[in-house]
Order: sequence, then C-alpha cells, then structure tokens
Amino acid sequence: MKKYLLLIAMLFASIGAMQAQDIFDPDEDDEEEDEIEMTEDEVMVVDQEGNEEMIDFPEAMTYDLDSLLNMYMSKAYLSQDEDCRTADENPTYDREAYIDRLRRIPAIMELPYNDVVQKFIDRYAGRLRHSVSYMLGASNFYMPIFEEALDAYGLPLELRYLPVIESALNPKAVSRVGATGLWQFMLVTGKQYGLEVTTLVDERRDPVKSSYAAARYLRDLYKIFGDWSLVIAAYNCGPGNISKAIHRAQTAAKDSTVNVKDYWHIYPYLPRETRGYVPAFIAANYIMTYYSAHNICALRTKLPATTDTVVVNRNVHLAQIAAVLDLDIEMLRSLNPQYRRDIVPGLTKPSAIKLAMNDVTRFIDNQDSICNYNASELLSRRDEVAVNEEVLTFTTYKKAKKGRKATVKRKGRRATTRRATARKATTRKATTRKATARKTTARKKTTARKARAKRKGRRR
Repeated sequence: MKKYLLLIAMLFASIGAMQAQDIFDPDEDDEEEDEIEMTEDEVMVVDQEGNEEMIDFPEAMTYDLDSLLNMYMSKAYLSQDEDCRTADENPTYDREAYIDRLRRIPAIMELPYNDVVQKFIDRYAGRLRHSVSYMLGASNFYMPIFEEALDAYGLPLELRYLPVIESALNPKAVSRVGATGLWQFMLVTGKQYGLEVTTLVDERRDPVKSSYAAARYLRDLYKIFGDWSLVIAAYNCGPGNISKAIHRAQTAAKDSTVNVKDYWHIYPYLPRETRGYVPAFIAANYIMTYYSAHNICALRTKLPATTDTVVVNRNVHLAQIAAVLDLDIEMLRSLNPQYRRDIVPGLTKPSAIKLAMNDVTRFIDNQDSICNYNASELLSRRDEVAVNEEVLTFTTYKKAKKGRKATVKRKGRRATTRRATARKATTRKATTRKATARKTTARKKTTARKARAKRKGRRR
C-alpha cells in the first residue's frame, strides 16, 4: 500500500507531463474566446445547440511534411508509390460508416465517434493525408518496437498510435516546451522512468528505451485512473490536471449517480489541447487502419539492413567511425539518435553504438584506428593543463579610508616575498620595542614602591 501511495505522489508531484498545458480556468470569459481568430493549429467544433468551441490540434499535427521527408531514414528507405493514382481524392462517407469502422477495430479501449472525432478524421484524411503516407511508411520501422514494449507490460496494443499524435513518428522531435523523442517525454518524467539525459546523451530519442519507459508510465497512470481514455488524457496534460478536472466535474454534478471519472464527462474542464487529444488518438487509430478507404497510399518502404550493437569503453565521435569505415554520418546519426553531439561517452560508462551488421566486424577490427583518427580535433576536451607562470602575480591591499572600498593591486610574485618579509621584520621590531617599554615601566613602578615604603619606615 505504501509503495502504491508513493507511486501516486511521484506522478502527481512530477512536472513532467508529456506536454505542458495551461490549467483550465472555469471563469474564463467566453466573449474573449470569441475574439480569437482560428489558426491552422486550431479546429472549431459546433455542438447541437450552435455553441462554438475552439480546440488546439496536438503539436505533431502541425509539423511540416518536408521536415519529416528530409530525415535520413525517409530519404534512404521511403519512396513514393508510383502505382498510386488517387492520392489526392478523398471520398466522403456518412456518419454510420465511421461509427461502424471504429466499432470493427480490434481494441479493448473505447473508440467512440462524435463530431469532435470527425473533425480530426477529416484533418488526417484531408490536409494531412501526405503526412499519413509518411507515417504509414515509417510505421514499418517503429511499430514492432512499440508493440513489443506494450506487450511486455500487458498494455493494449492500440496505444502504439500515441507517437503518431505525439511526434508524427519523428524520433528527434522536440516540442515548443521541450518534450523530446517519439513519445515526447519531458526531461523530469524521462529521468523518473530511467532515461538518461545529459549534455551528450538523450535517451528520450532512443526508440527502444523510450518505448519501454512510456509503457511503464502508461501502466502507472492506469493504476491511478483505471480508464484508458483518462490515461491518454493524463499522458498529455499530466495526472494532476485530470484529477482537478474530475473534482470540478464532481462539484458541478447535480446527479450524484453520474460517473464523473469519464473523459467525455470532464471534457469541458480540460485544457484546450487535451480536449482534442483523445479525439486525435481515436482519429489516428481510424486513419492508420482505414487509410485505403480514403485513397491514401503508404510510402514504399525498403527495410534497412539488419543491425547490431558494439559496446565501447572509450569516447568515440561518430565522424571518426564515418571516416575510417567510409560510412554516411547521417546514417550513423539515424541509427544512434540518442547521442546529441555525435559523441559516444564510453569513458563515462560502457556505451552501445548501433551499426549495420556488416559494419560491426569492421568496427571491431579497426577500433584503435577509429579512436585515434583526428582525436585531437573531434575530442578536444583537455584532461590536464599547465598554468602560465611567465607573468608572476600577487595581491596587495591598500588600506581604505572610512566609507571607501579597499583597492587591490597585482604585482610580481618575488615582490610579494620581499614585501611580506619586510612586514614581518617591521612587526617583530615593533613587538620588541613595546616589550622593552613595558619592562622599563614595570621597573620604574617597582622602584617607586620601594622608595615609598622606606620613607614610611623612617617616619615611624
């Protein structure tokens, strides 16, 4: 029980919600919202009573397609399907068709349909259809990793589409608030779940390690809320904001029998982006399953060569490996995205480098040559330095007048010795004079006392 309470305290105290959010203000002026113009990052939803609502798209739904296609993995292993002739034609369907398709997705998580979900489906099937083509191709790289991590912790496999709305399957994605990697971990949460983040290493960008960390985080959130829709919402804005929304909904509920621990019931009390987060997740599951019904063609995927890892216990720069083994450094960076400055800090602790299987043996055979290649320039941090002693320095203090600061002057070190010796000699002389004066005074006082005593004796 204590362990469970500690887990809850850690999650709620952590500021590492996957993306920072503004806390919902129940007293927010509706008229002020009406004055805000809708941007490409927002969607407007109108309910049955004609009320308009602005919802923020998840940040990954606003990424530029060119930035995704310019990544090494995209250029090396993804290509357009030349047989696709209907890539720009998006057919429309009635409401019942979407409801039926969502119902048919094999999932234990709720994937309901409503007008908000429809807005996000339209976004993916319309403006983002070419981004969906990229994500369908890139999913061949990452989905096996996601599914293996989720399955290891007994979680629903439909959660594999969370990185679609978190990062658009870009392992180097960084949000405007600093969330990083495929699963968009904030720094504090990443460290809390065992991901190393230093100047040289950021394991939030490691597809395998971050996937297992995300699975543990999702498992812990489910222990708190017991509802997968609330778990997904908490993944976006943090468990603290979800608990506040539940409390506000409970306070406002007139019927005590209403289940307030329901995403769609606490929906009005959530931050703006979180109001669109679960609908975006449902839409991602829909479009990644029924993309062909909307004439979206997946990019052709050429699977990369089989890879393996080598462990080094010396610092190695990726440019050293690229030069000695004649490899593309962009390929090395794509295989090892966790190394932020291209430096593998093997001297700090044994560190793994992922290479194509054929290159592993070459690396082992040439390891000394790789580590010595241009090391003075690429690994230029000095271990030991000498102090310049050609110009000798010391400090003297000039006595300050009242109300003024003392002045400090720096001169030669030899002069310091002479001045210090002179000060000591002066101090010794002054001490000797004072001691002599005290002895003389004492002798005079003793003589005076004896004289007074003699005079008194004569009088008697």
